[in-house]
Amino acid sequence: MQLIASPLSPFVRKVRVLLLETGLGDQVTVVNLATTPLETDPQAASANPLGKIPALVREGGATLYDSRVITRYLDDMAGGGLYPQTRLWEVLTLEATAEGMMDAAVLMTYEARFRPEEMQYAPWVEAQWGKIARALDAVEARWMSHLAGPLDMSHIAMGCALGYLDFRHEARGWRAGRPALEAWYAGFSTRESMALTAPEAA
Repeated sequence: MQLIASPLSPFVRKVRVLLLETGLGDQVTVVNLATTPLETDPQAASANPLGKIPALVREGGATLYDSRVITRYLDDMAGGGLYPQTRLWEVLTLEATAEGMMDAAVLMTYEARFRPEEMQYAPWVEAQWGKIARALDAVEARWMSHLAGPLDMSHIAMGCALGYLDFRHEARGWRAGRPALEAWYAGFSTRESMALTAPEAA
């Protein structure tokens, strides 16, 4: 299998962390591309008509895309138990929260990197950060007991979301007023799978 990817994408990082956690790394070749919303790499467009990454190209099967589809498929293949039936809806909800944070954070990055300065709209950027801030507050208030539990896909997704905030929006200071989440991430980010997939500035 091939994972169509970019090393800086938090959505791709989710999949790469799962591959390491489940021992599937040797079954998937990561193909890193330079693709943007304005200039879609042809290989990315071929794998996913939306042109988005990640996409998982399978031999003898349809290519899968959307990180949540890919991680669910790979976890099922590995028998990794990262989507446990006993708390499946909680896992999916917290994973969706992390995905929403990533979406908003990536849009903020795109606004700064791909729109001319005179066309950037500050209230829109702040609205995206507002989504992230509300999600962070909700996790701090209601989800810490879940994050304290056994590893599942929502932990990986949240860890990758927080890592992306550090990587692209560190000046926003997401840790302020969220000591429990800060402490959890300080520990989670030291996992080998997280350390090996940490993005490097580009």
